[in-house]
Amino acid sequence: MGLMKILKKLKQSEKEIRILLLGLDNAGKTTIMSKFCGKDTSIIAPTLGFNIETLEFQGFKLTFWDVGGQKSLRSFWRNYFENTDALVWVVDSADRLRMDDCKRELHALLLEERMAGATLIIFANKQDLSSAASASEIAEILDLKSIKTHNWLIIPCSAMSGENLLKGMEWLTNDVASRIFTLEQV
Repeated sequence: MGLMKILKKLKQSEKEIRILLLGLDNAGKTTIMSKFCGKDTSIIAPTLGFNIETLEFQGFKLTFWDVGGQKSLRSFWRNYFENTDALVWVVDSADRLRMDDCKRELHALLLEERMAGATLIIFANKQDLSSAASASEIAEILDLKSIKTHNWLIIPCSAMSGENLLKGMEWLTNDVASRIFTLEQV
């Protein structure tokens, strides 16, 4: 039995999903993770390294890796790619000035070999702000239609209110489960 089959069987028995949260600084990554994990979101400081949270959700053990998005930290993102099942890309929908940076960083990530096949969900965050671009506008700006290498979904949300976070995580969990946790017997 090959090493990959052994690892896949181990992962299946544990039903663990490794989720990497990335995006530019101030997009709302930590707030999304904290909200989803039921933690206080009233005071969130910029992430200067990484945060890890684990919780049970729909019979799966979700492990979130929230990595800082400051320009000086982006070169370190590759250190977190290994064994990633899903990428949560968080966009500050109101930060129209940095949408090109957001697009460039996202598309560069998707070229990384260790991210091949990972489920991709784009949270168009801060939809509660009047200046927010819609999810369809963001999809156009980020050229999401050109992504053929990953299953993806863009969903409008508000990390502060929690709007659509559960819906997005349900989709993510179902997509990862359909790829990884099969009934295949070895």
